[in-house]
Amino acid sequence: MDKKRIVFVLALAFVLLLGGAYTLYGRLGQGLEHNQLTVESPQSQADSGQAAESGEAAESADPELVPAPDFTVYDKDGNPVQLYDYTGKPLVVNFWASWCGPCQMEMPDFEDKYQELGEEVQFLMINMTDGSRETVDSASAFIAQQGFTFPVLYDTDSDAALTYGAYSLPTTYFINADGYAVARATGAIDAETLQQGIDLIAPNK
Repeated sequence: MDKKRIVFVLALAFVLLLGGAYTLYGRLGQGLEHNQLTVESPQSQADSGQAAESGEAAESADPELVPAPDFTVYDKDGNPVQLYDYTGKPLVVNFWASWCGPCQMEMPDFEDKYQELGEEVQFLMINMTDGSRETVDSASAFIAQQGFTFPVLYDTDSDAALTYGAYSLPTTYFINADGYAVARATGAIDAETLQQGIDLIAPNK
C-alpha cells in the first residue's frame, strides 16, 4: 500500500509539473505574440501642448519633434559607422543578439523586408556585442549560418544601446528620412507589425 501511495504521489507531482510548465509556456507564448508598436505621434504632442496652454488657439501649438540621437557602431572590419551617415533615408534600427530567442524568431521577417525594400529603406541590425556573451565572431558566424544578408553592425562600445536605452532585446526603432524616431517596438514583432512601422516612415513601401 505504501509503495502504491508513493507511486501515486510521484505521478501526481509529475502531472502537476507538466501542467505548470504548459501554463508557463502558454503565457510566454502569448507575450511573444503580442506586438507592441509605440508611435510618437506629432498630433498627440500637439494636443498635449494645447492642453498645457489653454488660452492659445489650436493652430499656435506646433509639435516640437526631437531628432533621433546619433551613435557610433562598427562594421565587421572595425570601421566606425554613425547613424547620421544614413540621414535622408528611412531607417529600421533593430537591436539584437544571437543568443536571444525572440530576436531569432523575428529575423526572417526582417530579412524578407530587407530583400524587398533594401534600396528604399535602410535596415541596420545592431548587435549587442559585449565581448563575452556575444562577440563579433560569434554574431558573424550566426548571421552566416542563417544566410541573412541585411546589414549588421556591432555595438562593441555599447554606445548605441546606452543612447537608445536598449535594455530589452529585441528592440526596434523606426526613424523617418528627416531623422526623427516616429515609432518603437519592444520585443519580437511579426511581419505585419514590421510593415506597420515601415508604413509610418516610408508610406507606400
